[in-house]
Amino acid sequence: MIKEKGKIQDNLKEQTKVLKEMIDQSHNIVFFGGAGVSTASNIPDFRSSNGLFQKKSGMTISPEEILSHTFFINHTQEFFNFYRSKMVYVDAKPNDAHLALAKWEQEGKLKAVITQNIDGLHQLAGSINVLELHGSIHKNYCMRCHQPFDLDFVVASQGIPICSSCGGIVKPDVVLYEESLDSAILEKSISAISQADVFIVGGTSLTVYPAAGLVSYYRGRKLVLVNKTATPFDTKAGLTVCGNIAEVFRQVAL
Repeated sequence: MIKEKGKIQDNLKEQTKVLKEMIDQSHNIVFFGGAGVSTASNIPDFRSSNGLFQKKSGMTISPEEILSHTFFINHTQEFFNFYRSKMVYVDAKPNDAHLALAKWEQEGKLKAVITQNIDGLHQLAGSINVLELHGSIHKNYCMRCHQPFDLDFVVASQGIPICSSCGGIVKPDVVLYEESLDSAILEKSISAISQADVFIVGGTSLTVYPAAGLVSYYRGRKLVLVNKTATPFDTKAGLTVCGNIAEVFRQVAL
């Protein structure tokens, strides 16, 4: 057993070395990340069992249903109860994955960060060109007059956040289930991926579409997958690294 663990550690060390060489030699890297990038900042994946929501009726419903457009419209109060408790982490800080990506961008190596996360930690770490496929908790707007509101307004509000100007409902500018991705963000993401030399995908199982379908737009031969578990695209990757992305990127960025 000890010998087997040693082999795993040796493999990870070798994979990290190869990834570092790829990054050192490239000036056109694009990163695409999922929930695993944020879990190292103590933001849990809402799809976990801990994310389930208990209604007053005693019926348990899935996070996917709660985070749908239909649920938001029909059960707005319950949506915000879940949203504030399970989706917003105001004290979260960037981890080594966020910091490494910001460092590579500052060095001129990384051209874009494409993320499925809505926490804004990439920007907090210093990344500039961040394409948020699912929006951001830091952006909110009145559904009636479209006045913008920050995260503090939503967090401080009681029950359903109401616009101070017109009395409309203030909705987080995040993409809910049944809603379409922002076409402009999607087009920019596709363009960046199709032109990338090295395409690194991390912290995602690549099972949620349409976001997972972005991998198919990569035309190069340096697809890197960094994740704790296997993905449907492992056989197409030039390098797969099985591990915690924050720990892996910390080693690579040293």
